Amino acid sequence: EGVVRNLPAFSSFLSAAAICDTELVSYSNIASDCGVSSPTVKEYYQILIDTLIGQSVQAYQPRPKRKVKHAPKFYFGDIGVVNTLAKRGRIEPGSELFGKAFENWVFHELTTYISYHLQGLEISYLRLTRESEIDFILGKLDVALEAKATQTVQPKHMRSLRLLASSSIKFKRRIVVSLDRIPRTTEDGIEILPAKIFTEKLWAGEII
Repeated sequence: EGVVRNLPAFSSFLSAAAICDTELVSYSNIASDCGVSSPTVKEYYQILIDTLIGQSVQAYQPRPKRKVKHAPKFYFGDIGVVNTLAKRGRIEPGSELFGKAFENWVFHELTTYISYHLQGLEISYLRLTRESEIDFILGKLDVALEAKATQTVQPKHMRSLRLLASSSIKFKRRIVVSLDRIPRTTEDGIEILPAKIFTEKLWAGEII
């Protein structure tokens, strides 16, 4: 109560945080929008984490002792809360907001499964270049997973996973979760899983 006693600022923060759901957190930008300091915004995010409203995802670090170079990403635990706070109406399939909502849903499925069966397993994201990023890294070099809200995964949707394959970091599996109807595997070993089949395999213990 002491931290959020400035209710107008905290309310503005909630709206700004919802708009930035699934994105890298920019404390300074949100602080500027809300009229508070960056340390205050960090405290606000910690409140959301402590009250189980959302979770942060840290950047993957091949060497844990090195200083983290990238900001965390943040995911609300309920996309309905996100839409209400951000004052969104209907989210149309194929839109950018639909893609963000789909990514949030995939994250929710992963974290829920982990909380039941693999407590302690970490989820991180991996920034390869300024334009290339892997949505989720599960465990230590186990699974690299992308969420793509498209009905047909095309080469452009797999650029980051293919760039990953050419790097020095090797993963056991590379997966794209999408809205495709039929699962398939590309010639270079990328698994494309329809959302329904992804959840079935996840909860059967066949993903992680």
